[in-house]
Amino acid sequence: MAATPQDSRPILVPLRDVPMPDIFLDEWEEVDGFQAHPSDLLVATYPKAGTTWVQEIVDSILHDGVVSQCDRGPMPNRIPFLEFKERGKQRPGMQKLREMPPPRVIKTHLPFSLLPKSFLEQRCKVIYCARNAQDVMVSFFHFDRMNKLQPEPGSWAEYFLKFITGNVSYGPWHKHVRGWWEQRMHYPILYLFYEDLKEDLNREVRKVMKFLGREISNEAVASIVKHTSFESMKENPACNYSNVPSSIFDTNTSVFMRKGQVGDWKNHFTIAQAEVFDAVYRRWMEGSDLQFRTQL
Repeated sequence: MAATPQDSRPILVPLRDVPMPDIFLDEWEEVDGFQAHPSDLLVATYPKAGTTWVQEIVDSILHDGVVSQCDRGPMPNRIPFLEFKERGKQRPGMQKLREMPPPRVIKTHLPFSLLPKSFLEQRCKVIYCARNAQDVMVSFFHFDRMNKLQPEPGSWAEYFLKFITGNVSYGPWHKHVRGWWEQRMHYPILYLFYEDLKEDLNREVRKVMKFLGREISNEAVASIVKHTSFESMKENPACNYSNVPSSIFDTNTSVFMRKGQVGDWKNHFTIAQAEVFDAVYRRWMEGSDLQFRTQL
């Protein structure tokens, strides 16, 4: 097989029936064999479901609301991305984790079925954030357009079909959100919803505080809420990924933090697409008590 050019976009390759970018699968045993510590905290999401938002909330809480301490570096340096990899390079998240003493906060987009077993064996706390599928699809589409470490998304119509058939990175949305939802009674998992964060950030910050066993003053909570608003984070170089080189993130095509809205899908879905999606969604969620809001 001919060598893949270093600057080419990845292709999707199945890993235990989950489509993954081929570059992430090089030496996968390093991720699969990761040894978590009982004090480690995992932030897990399907892509474009509020990952960076929850990471910044967690980092702020762990620093007792002294949000200036969250400016100590870009997000991947503070909260390493477990499975991330560029072609021909070592995994930066794994390198960082080897240097960081526990307790560590770790980011992943892995579905529950691909999670390294040590997280479960060590009973690590997990904060999972889920977002309605329509808005995820739109956000993921724009992200894939600008992110050269993701497969080429094609047109919106083409991407719509890819998404509803699960032919995107990390696989079908419904299997991801349902997989984590169904495990929340068996492991220490706090399951959050993006729409709840948008509706009442103060309430959700306090929910995370309680899960982490932290007590913070009302003034510090107010500081966290202000610091982690979409408007503040979009302008914050410590979490807006503006430090990523243009060879990876083409910001002329789109930006990492685009709108952060609930209901933006209505500006993209045609009437026909909405009808197709509704039929597919009913099959996806049959038999589950997991419910999402698509507008506020």
